[in-house]
Amino acid sequence: MLRKRILSIVLLLTLLLPQAGATQTAQDGLRGVWVSSVYNIDYPSRPGLDADALKAEADTILDHVRDMGLNAVFLQVRPSADALYSSAYFPWSRYISGTPGQPPDGSFDPLAYWVEEAHRRGLQLHAWINPYRITKNGESEWDTLPADSPAKLHPEWTVQYEENYYFNPGLPAVQHLVVDGAAEIVKNYEVDGIHLDDYFYPGQAFSDAEAFARYGSSFEDIGDWRRDNVNRLIATLDETLHAIRPEISFGVSPAGIWDNREDNPKGSDTQGRSAYREIYCDSLHWIHQGTVDYICPQLYWPIGYEIADFAVLLDWWQDAVAMSDVALYIGIGAYRAAEAEAGDIWYGTAELKRQLAMLDSSIDVQGEVFFSYTSLCDIPNGDTMLAEHYQPAKQDSAMPPADIGKQTTMLDLISRFIISLFY
Repeated sequence: MLRKRILSIVLLLTLLLPQAGATQTAQDGLRGVWVSSVYNIDYPSRPGLDADALKAEADTILDHVRDMGLNAVFLQVRPSADALYSSAYFPWSRYISGTPGQPPDGSFDPLAYWVEEAHRRGLQLHAWINPYRITKNGESEWDTLPADSPAKLHPEWTVQYEENYYFNPGLPAVQHLVVDGAAEIVKNYEVDGIHLDDYFYPGQAFSDAEAFARYGSSFEDIGDWRRDNVNRLIATLDETLHAIRPEISFGVSPAGIWDNREDNPKGSDTQGRSAYREIYCDSLHWIHQGTVDYICPQLYWPIGYEIADFAVLLDWWQDAVAMSDVALYIGIGAYRAAEAEAGDIWYGTAELKRQLAMLDSSIDVQGEVFFSYTSLCDIPNGDTMLAEHYQPAKQDSAMPPADIGKQTTMLDLISRFIISLFY
């Protein structure tokens, strides 16, 4: 009862106090799509293309994105410890040239081209990075990493987990590397945002006992320490990126289930994989602390699915952001429909239409992002369905780069302090 009364007071203050300057860089009406480079899922179609072919594929995707009524692209520019752009920290990606560390044809810079062409079409371009992953193909990929890869220069920063390699999130040097790498993008490219997906710690059996003994002395539980490592990375990225460009949009796309109610009273009524416990991703903390501009949970399940109901999770995430200035976008699993066979609930476009209709009627949802571009192309009539669904919004489809800085008002600080007392 006390909690409800105090939250009511906060809400009343929100309505009564002046709101000048209470702005955020995340925008309403975002209609986005992830464009994956890992394994050449979406771009480029294969490694080793020349500059003209790379440009042509980018143009085709961007034109199609615009024609579907979407207005934002989340381009994976660092699928592992590599880059689809010229970087002082990470070698060129194998998914561009075919050879780790080798640049694409000529002096072509994919990210620079994507930013320019996206903006020319009135689309936002967000740079999507993976902070900790080093390899996807185990020892064979590790052996081919170039000598100037940060993983090869500093093998003491790495941990092998289930055949693959990851940077150790508990090391200060690793956090500096991730932040410096993201800052480099914002300094050198006119991207509209920096975006992280849900790849943090790869699992509970991660071998970081030595780092915990050295840096985690103030924590009794290694899980709490791991979550704190990720929380500090998110907070530092938020501060650093906005110091460079106040208008930049920074957000994360966590796994759809923060935690299950059977394990945590604040969790959702679900029984799926818990991001909080299994990959040490505490997105509620980021929301309550205001260290992200937006949150984009991956709700890759159908409406009515018993283990993880899209509708149940949608309500849970709306409650999570309701008393914050963090925008809520919903990640939609278009790949489910692309892979579905006749008889599957995902087959065709019916389930996607149901989910979009539910999002349209939801008060606290400010947009959606589809995974991924190729999946939208592979769904029979999927692009037509989206174009028709977004037709009323296409008159305002152009979404120029955000030009409103993230500011924190006294009300924000009071609200966050009071809310933090209960979480």
